[in-house]
Amino acid sequence: FEHNRQSLRVVELLENAYPNFAGLNLTFEVREGLRKHQALYDPPTPGEEKYRCPSLEAQIANVADEITYYSHDLDDAVDFEILNASQLEEDVVWQRSHRAVLRRYPQAREPELHKLIIRDIIDAEVQDVVITSAQSIVDVGVQSADEVRKQPSPLIRYSDDLSEANRELRRFLYQNVYYHPRVAEVNRRACEMLRKVFEAYVVDPDRLGEAAAKRIEAEGLHRTVCDYIAGMTDRYLIEEYARIAAL
Repeated sequence: FEHNRQSLRVVELLENAYPNFAGLNLTFEVREGLRKHQALYDPPTPGEEKYRCPSLEAQIANVADEITYYSHDLDDAVDFEILNASQLEEDVVWQRSHRAVLRRYPQAREPELHKLIIRDIIDAEVQDVVITSAQSIVDVGVQSADEVRKQPSPLIRYSDDLSEANRELRRFLYQNVYYHPRVAEVNRRACEMLRKVFEAYVVDPDRLGEAAAKRIEAEGLHRTVCDYIAGMTDRYLIEEYARIAAL
Protein backbone atom coordinates (compact mmCIF):
# COMPACT_ATOMS: atom_id res chain seq x y z
CA PHE A 1 0.00 0.00 0.00
CA GLU A 2 1.39 3.40 -1.01
CA HIS A 3 -0.74 6.37 -0.07
CA ASN A 4 0.00 8.57 -3.09
CA ARG A 5 -0.78 5.77 -5.53
CA GLN A 6 -3.98 5.14 -3.58
CA SER A 7 -4.96 8.81 -3.86
CA LEU A 8 -4.56 8.59 -7.62
CA ARG A 9 -6.55 5.36 -7.65
CA VAL A 10 -9.40 7.07 -5.80
CA VAL A 11 -9.75 9.94 -8.26
CA GLU A 12 -9.18 7.84 -11.39
CA LEU A 13 -11.16 4.72 -10.55
CA LEU A 14 -12.99 4.51 -7.25
CA GLU A 15 -14.95 7.77 -7.33
CA ASN A 16 -17.75 7.61 -9.88
CA ALA A 17 -19.16 11.02 -10.72
CA TYR A 18 -19.97 10.36 -14.39
CA PRO A 19 -22.13 7.69 -16.06
CA ASN A 20 -19.77 6.89 -18.94
CA PHE A 21 -16.39 6.53 -17.22
CA ALA A 22 -14.79 6.00 -13.85
CA GLY A 23 -13.03 8.69 -11.88
CA LEU A 24 -13.38 12.43 -11.51
CA ASN A 25 -12.06 13.59 -14.91
CA LEU A 26 -9.25 15.60 -13.34
CA THR A 27 -6.56 17.35 -15.34
CA PHE A 28 -3.10 15.89 -15.91
CA GLU A 29 -1.57 18.51 -13.61
CA VAL A 30 -3.82 17.64 -10.67
CA ARG A 31 -3.17 13.93 -11.08
CA GLU A 32 0.53 14.62 -11.48
CA GLY A 33 0.50 16.41 -8.14
CA LEU A 34 -1.00 13.38 -6.44
CA ARG A 35 2.12 11.44 -7.38
CA LYS A 36 4.44 14.11 -6.03
CA HIS A 37 6.40 11.91 -3.61
CA GLN A 38 7.84 9.51 -6.17
CA ALA A 39 11.65 9.49 -6.53
CA LEU A 40 11.42 9.15 -10.32
CA TYR A 41 8.01 10.50 -11.19
CA ASP A 42 5.75 8.12 -13.07
CA PRO A 43 3.33 10.03 -15.26
CA PRO A 44 -0.33 9.70 -14.23
CA THR A 45 -1.09 8.15 -17.63
CA PRO A 46 0.72 4.81 -18.20
CA GLY A 47 3.09 4.73 -21.15
CA GLU A 48 4.12 8.37 -21.00
CA GLU A 49 7.75 9.35 -20.50
CA LYS A 50 9.05 9.38 -16.94
CA TYR A 51 10.57 12.59 -15.67
CA ARG A 52 12.65 13.74 -12.75
CA CYS A 53 10.42 16.42 -11.23
CA PRO A 54 6.71 17.20 -11.09
CA SER A 55 5.23 20.67 -11.61
CA LEU A 56 6.20 23.60 -9.41
CA GLU A 57 2.76 23.40 -7.79
CA ALA A 58 3.31 19.76 -6.88
CA GLN A 59 6.78 20.54 -5.54
CA ILE A 60 5.31 23.29 -3.36
CA ALA A 61 2.69 20.88 -2.01
CA ASN A 62 5.41 18.33 -1.31
CA VAL A 63 7.53 20.74 0.74
CA ALA A 64 4.45 22.16 2.48
CA ASP A 65 3.46 18.63 3.50
CA GLU A 66 6.87 18.07 5.03
CA ILE A 67 6.88 21.36 6.94
CA THR A 68 3.41 20.68 8.29
CA TYR A 69 4.15 17.06 9.13
CA TYR A 70 7.26 17.64 11.21
CA SER A 71 6.17 20.86 12.91
CA HIS A 72 2.88 19.38 14.06
CA ASP A 73 4.55 16.16 15.15
CA LEU A 74 6.79 18.29 17.36
CA ASP A 75 3.73 20.10 18.68
CA ASP A 76 1.90 16.86 19.49
CA ALA A 77 4.99 15.33 21.11
CA VAL A 78 5.27 18.29 23.48
CA ASP A 79 1.53 18.34 24.22
CA PHE A 80 1.57 14.64 25.12
CA GLU A 81 4.83 14.97 27.07
CA ILE A 82 6.73 12.59 24.82
CA LEU A 83 9.44 15.24 24.46
CA ASN A 84 10.79 17.39 27.27
CA ALA A 85 12.68 20.68 27.24
CA SER A 86 16.14 19.14 27.54
CA GLN A 87 15.51 16.80 24.59
CA LEU A 88 14.18 19.62 22.43
CA GLU A 89 17.29 21.70 23.00
CA GLU A 90 19.28 18.98 21.22
CA ASP A 91 17.66 19.91 17.92
CA VAL A 92 18.95 22.86 15.88
CA VAL A 93 15.60 23.76 14.29
CA TRP A 94 13.97 23.96 17.71
CA GLN A 95 16.91 25.85 19.22
CA ARG A 96 16.82 28.57 16.58
CA SER A 97 13.11 29.21 16.89
CA HIS A 98 13.22 28.99 20.68
CA ARG A 99 15.82 31.77 20.78
CA ALA A 100 13.90 33.83 18.21
CA VAL A 101 10.67 33.60 20.21
CA LEU A 102 12.35 34.55 23.49
CA ARG A 103 13.90 37.61 21.84
CA ARG A 104 10.44 38.79 20.81
CA TYR A 105 8.53 37.53 23.85
CA PRO A 106 10.97 37.32 26.78
CA GLN A 107 8.13 36.68 29.25
CA ALA A 108 6.66 33.75 27.31
CA ARG A 109 6.13 30.58 29.32
CA GLU A 110 4.46 27.23 28.79
CA PRO A 111 1.96 26.23 27.56
CA GLU A 112 2.03 29.24 25.21
CA LEU A 113 5.80 29.11 24.66
CA HIS A 114 6.04 25.93 22.61
CA LYS A 115 3.07 27.01 20.48
CA LEU A 116 4.95 30.19 19.60
CA ILE A 117 8.05 28.14 18.82
CA ILE A 118 6.12 25.86 16.47
CA ARG A 119 4.66 28.90 14.71
CA ASP A 120 8.13 30.37 14.33
CA ILE A 121 9.47 27.09 12.93
CA ILE A 122 6.77 27.09 10.26
CA ASP A 123 7.35 30.76 9.42
CA ALA A 124 11.12 30.31 9.19
CA GLU A 125 10.83 27.23 7.00
CA VAL A 126 8.34 28.87 4.63
CA GLN A 127 10.43 32.02 4.29
CA ASP A 128 13.55 29.96 3.60
CA VAL A 129 11.78 27.92 0.91
CA VAL A 130 10.31 31.01 -0.78
CA ILE A 131 13.64 32.84 -0.96
CA THR A 132 15.70 29.79 -1.96
CA SER A 133 13.21 28.54 -4.54
CA ALA A 134 12.74 31.93 -6.18
CA GLN A 135 16.49 32.16 -6.68
CA SER A 136 16.64 28.59 -8.01
CA ILE A 137 14.00 29.36 -10.62
CA VAL A 138 15.86 32.48 -11.72
CA ASP A 139 19.20 30.67 -11.83
CA VAL A 140 18.06 27.85 -14.14
CA GLY A 141 15.84 30.11 -16.25
CA VAL A 142 12.99 27.66 -16.82
CA GLN A 143 10.31 28.96 -19.16
CA SER A 144 7.74 26.16 -19.19
CA ALA A 145 6.25 23.35 -17.13
CA ASP A 146 8.08 20.78 -19.27
CA GLU A 147 11.40 22.47 -18.54
CA VAL A 148 10.59 22.24 -14.84
CA ARG A 149 9.89 18.51 -15.18
CA LYS A 150 13.21 17.90 -16.92
CA GLN A 151 15.30 19.47 -14.17
CA PRO A 152 17.71 17.07 -12.42
CA SER A 153 16.36 18.07 -9.00
CA PRO A 154 13.38 20.02 -7.60
CA LEU A 155 13.45 23.80 -7.86
CA ILE A 156 11.25 24.22 -4.79
CA ARG A 157 13.65 23.49 -1.97
CA TYR A 158 15.25 24.56 1.29
CA SER A 159 18.58 26.31 1.55
CA ASP A 160 21.51 23.96 2.11
CA ASP A 161 21.75 25.03 5.76
CA LEU A 162 18.09 24.40 6.52
CA SER A 163 18.06 21.20 4.49
CA GLU A 164 20.77 19.78 6.74
CA ALA A 165 18.98 21.04 9.86
CA ASN A 166 15.77 19.35 8.70
CA ARG A 167 17.60 16.07 8.14
CA GLU A 168 18.75 16.29 11.74
CA LEU A 169 15.19 17.10 12.83
CA ARG A 170 13.93 14.03 10.98
CA ARG A 171 16.50 11.82 12.73
CA PHE A 172 15.59 13.44 16.04
CA LEU A 173 11.89 12.69 15.58
CA TYR A 174 12.49 9.09 14.59
CA GLN A 175 14.76 8.54 17.55
CA ASN A 176 12.64 10.29 20.16
CA VAL A 177 9.04 10.29 18.91
CA TYR A 178 8.12 7.83 16.17
CA TYR A 179 9.69 4.86 17.96
CA HIS A 180 8.67 5.98 21.43
CA PRO A 181 6.91 3.14 23.32
CA ARG A 182 3.67 5.12 23.66
CA VAL A 183 3.56 5.84 19.94
CA ALA A 184 4.58 2.28 19.08
CA GLU A 185 1.72 0.91 21.17
CA VAL A 186 -0.84 3.08 19.37
CA ASN A 187 0.58 1.95 16.02
CA ARG A 188 0.46 -1.68 17.14
CA ARG A 189 -3.21 -1.38 18.07
CA ALA A 190 -4.00 0.32 14.77
CA CYS A 191 -2.24 -2.43 12.80
CA GLU A 192 -4.15 -5.06 14.76
CA MET A 193 -7.46 -3.35 13.95
CA LEU A 194 -6.58 -3.16 10.27
CA ARG A 195 -5.56 -6.81 10.18
CA LYS A 196 -8.71 -8.03 11.91
CA VAL A 197 -11.04 -5.96 9.74
CA PHE A 198 -9.20 -6.98 6.56
CA GLU A 199 -9.40 -10.66 7.45
CA ALA A 200 -13.10 -10.39 8.32
CA TYR A 201 -13.91 -8.83 4.94
CA VAL A 202 -11.91 -11.45 3.07
CA VAL A 203 -13.80 -14.22 4.86
CA ASP A 204 -17.17 -12.51 4.37
CA PRO A 205 -17.10 -10.12 1.36
CA ASP A 206 -20.81 -9.37 1.79
CA ARG A 207 -19.74 -6.98 4.56
CA LEU A 208 -18.34 -4.68 1.88
CA GLY A 209 -21.71 -3.66 0.56
CA GLU A 210 -23.03 -3.87 -2.97
CA ALA A 211 -21.02 -1.07 -4.59
CA ALA A 212 -17.65 -2.36 -3.40
CA ALA A 213 -18.53 -6.01 -3.99
CA LYS A 214 -19.16 -5.28 -7.67
CA ARG A 215 -15.45 -4.55 -8.13
CA ILE A 216 -14.26 -7.93 -6.83
CA GLU A 217 -14.45 -9.70 -10.17
CA ALA A 218 -12.38 -7.06 -11.97
CA GLU A 219 -10.03 -6.01 -9.16
CA GLY A 220 -9.75 -9.16 -7.06
CA LEU A 221 -10.95 -9.67 -3.51
CA HIS A 222 -7.84 -8.47 -1.67
CA ARG A 223 -7.47 -5.31 -3.76
CA THR A 224 -11.15 -4.50 -3.29
CA VAL A 225 -10.92 -4.98 0.47
CA CYS A 226 -7.83 -2.77 0.58
CA ASP A 227 -9.63 -0.01 -1.33
CA TYR A 228 -12.62 -0.24 0.99
CA ILE A 229 -10.57 -0.02 4.18
CA ALA A 230 -8.40 2.77 2.75
CA GLY A 231 -11.53 4.88 2.39
CA MET A 232 -12.49 4.56 6.05
CA THR A 233 -12.15 7.30 8.63
CA ASP A 234 -10.37 6.40 11.87
CA ARG A 235 -13.68 6.48 13.73
CA TYR A 236 -15.40 4.16 11.26
CA LEU A 237 -12.51 1.67 11.39
CA ILE A 238 -12.64 1.61 15.19
CA GLU A 239 -16.40 1.08 15.14
CA GLU A 240 -16.16 -1.66 12.52
CA TYR A 241 -13.41 -3.39 14.48
CA ALA A 242 -15.60 -3.31 17.60
CA ARG A 243 -18.51 -4.84 15.69
CA ILE A 244 -16.31 -7.61 14.29
CA ALA A 245 -14.64 -8.29 17.64
CA ALA A 246 -18.06 -8.64 19.27
CA LEU A 247 -19.10 -11.49 16.96
